[in-house]
Amino acid sequence: MSGPVVRCQRYDGGAVSEFRIVEVADALLPALGPAGFTERDGYWFKSFPAGTTHLDRAWENFQRLIVPQLRQAVGADPVPWREALADVCRRLAPAGVDWWLTGSAALAVRGIAVTPGDLDLVVSGPHAHRVGDLLLDGLVEPVAPADWFCDWWGGRCSGRGWSGWAASAPPPTSPSRPTSAWSPPPAWRRSGGGTGTSGCRPCHCNARSVRGAGCTTECG
Repeated sequence: MSGPVVRCQRYDGGAVSEFRIVEVADALLPALGPAGFTERDGYWFKSFPAGTTHLDRAWENFQRLIVPQLRQAVGADPVPWREALADVCRRLAPAGVDWWLTGSAALAVRGIAVTPGDLDLVVSGPHAHRVGDLLLDGLVEPVAPADWFCDWWGGRCSGRGWSGWAASAPPPTSPSRPTSAWSPPPAWRRSGGGTGTSGCRPCHCNARSVRGAGCTTECG
């Protein structure tokens, strides 16, 4: 298509605000549905309650980061999930946030041959907004109530990839009791993951699962 790769608009109407994609390159279109956008009247959108904390900052970030996010989602650019995970750990661990890594990344850090497309985090409900504060520079979905499997949801995108977190009180995922301290396998460290996740410990999980059904990594 001619013109911009993605064109965005913001709509503020009473009780809700919408981040809209009103024009998108054909190559990026397949990423919109899986990324959680809803289609309506020829555009795609995500909506948030008006007055949500960090809504304006998230809109600024959204306009800047939506193209990298969609390009990674369609496989046009690699997803540097190792660097993203190390960055998340560096930010959340000193703040004492109660969180778990789930999904395909939780398998990958154990050496299972999967390639994560993003990071899935589970956060204790009282810490949901704190995570939004700590990841504010890439926040594209402000932490807002979720009528889903969790009470709160937020999302961050950066040059290192997409991270989304679900939060409930109690947390929606209950990890098994860890048996010993754990650090990423040597192959992961050699490939650039670093040792930022040395606080993570494995649980007894179903390795066939790639999206958290019975599989979590506890980080404390």
